[in-house]
Amino acid sequence: MASILALAAAFLFALAAALQQKGALNLPELSLRDPASLVRLVGQRMWLFGTVALLVGYVLQAAALDRGRLAIIQPLLVMTVVFALPLGYVLTAQHVGRSEVAGAGVIVVGLALFALYGDPAGGKENAPGGEWLIAIAILVTICAVLLVFGGKGGLSLRAGIYGTVAGILFGLSAALTKPTLDYLHAGVEELLTHWEPYALAVAGILGFVLQQISLGTGKLAPSVATVSVANPIVGILLGIALFDERLSRPGWHVLVACIGLGMALVGAVVISLAREGAGAEERPRAAAPDAATA
Repeated sequence: MASILALAAAFLFALAAALQQKGALNLPELSLRDPASLVRLVGQRMWLFGTVALLVGYVLQAAALDRGRLAIIQPLLVMTVVFALPLGYVLTAQHVGRSEVAGAGVIVVGLALFALYGDPAGGKENAPGGEWLIAIAILVTICAVLLVFGGKGGLSLRAGIYGTVAGILFGLSAALTKPTLDYLHAGVEELLTHWEPYALAVAGILGFVLQQISLGTGKLAPSVATVSVANPIVGILLGIALFDERLSRPGWHVLVACIGLGMALVGAVVISLAREGAGAEERPRAAAPDAATA
């Protein structure tokens, strides 16, 4: 059931990305330097539909994490990039070439191997505050370094960098969801007395905003692929470092599971690096009246 919920969440995340991108393409370029550009998204119907799909996906992901291990749920979210290819083709006329199709096939095979031969066991629902502090400090530093270079380069590079930072924050959010749900089972009053729910909200909101900027570049494949790679990597590392999750099957089963996970991540990278369309870097937009006159 946890795996089914995770795959359903992956589909909704892909649908949300395609719909939100479709809404963002009608607007001027999105930027952290111009908060008003982000506010304009609220007026786009397609973007709002995508946001609803995203929120439902978050609920399904939380339900999956409540029933399963972080180290198995997060890798399944790599399927988001597979679902995003046909959705992007239909909704936003994204080019889907042979490299993207091959990458999607590698992802499916890799995740199948990981799901069949990987068997995360052990683990706990939370970690000491000191361990959380170190982990969050490391992730924040990585995000800050990436954001320094986020405004440079072409559209695909910017989509990839902002998508990577969003994926890191989503991976952190997923890890924080475990103790948050544990507190919620004990009652709302218990939930509100701990710091994890507030950190979850901050990481989730920042990841959401950065993903919108990534999608706003018009480059759906690198945006979704980098989110889908960074998210499970961070989730797995935090599951191992903080929650003591391990692959329990001995010997060659662990090796095959690791190879499968590696294949899935490589497939997502292949999609991320593949050229979209004929290689044009210009972002398609509706012409503004003054531009049409000119």
